Amino acid sequence: MRRASDAEDTEETQRTQRNESMVSCYICSMKIIPLSEGTFTIDRTKLFVPFNLSSDDLQKRPTGSLLVEVQPFVVITSEDVLLLDTGLGFSDDKGVMQIHQNLMQNGINPSEVTKVLLSHLHKDHAGGVEKDVKTDHTTLTFPQAKYYIQKNELDFAFKKGFPSYLTEELEILKTSEQVVMLDGNGVIDGYIKYEISGAHCPFHQVFWIVDGGEKVFFGADEAPQLNQMKKRYAAKYDYDGKKAMELRQKWWEEGQKENWTFLFYHDVKNAVYRF
Repeated sequence: MRRASDAEDTEETQRTQRNESMVSCYICSMKIIPLSEGTFTIDRTKLFVPFNLSSDDLQKRPTGSLLVEVQPFVVITSEDVLLLDTGLGFSDDKGVMQIHQNLMQNGINPSEVTKVLLSHLHKDHAGGVEKDVKTDHTTLTFPQAKYYIQKNELDFAFKKGFPSYLTEELEILKTSEQVVMLDGNGVIDGYIKYEISGAHCPFHQVFWIVDGGEKVFFGADEAPQLNQMKKRYAAKYDYDGKKAMELRQKWWEEGQKENWTFLFYHDVKNAVYRF
């Protein structure tokens, strides 16, 4: 747990404006709530530096800095309260975790979260996995939830280590009975499909949530922002940039045909986008 201080056309335009204004939205039987932890820049150091959109100048940040939002999502379905990734793990001066505060501000007690779906274990996605209870004791952040992660991703995190992975904060995943180790592709409880995409990091996974005839897609760092879905380019920060580019194009085309709802973890303006 870390302290916050540590750190085309008219229809298209109208749809974008609608999505920009969303705080939460209902998709048939599902409710989607973005849990923004703020806007940041990140550069080669892999440090997330807070960025004020009103007063900060991106040109004054180090060359190559990326402007990103960090926002986990809650998806409330007919079966579960799902959390998609856990954010940076920041807490305030009183020790209250930011992700807990964001949940409570939206009327959700952290104990109500039933499943935590982890796309991968980079520090901006898995920083909120654990919390300190005492100086010598940690526990998983959501006491009633099952945590779903690819076993090979956990193994890779400990092999790769810092700065992308903070392994001391991931130790609890090795032993907790709340953790479900996934091995390859599959389906959870008949309605949550997961698939190893392996383009941002070797064992990155993506999720489709199908409920009430609607489909929500969470591509995490392989579909992080709306504008990346519309452009063909290979990002240098991806494990396999070409594959990530091709996956984005594939998902975007499929989503357009099937009216998916996309969740964008790193988009400053468009957290939720629905065709």
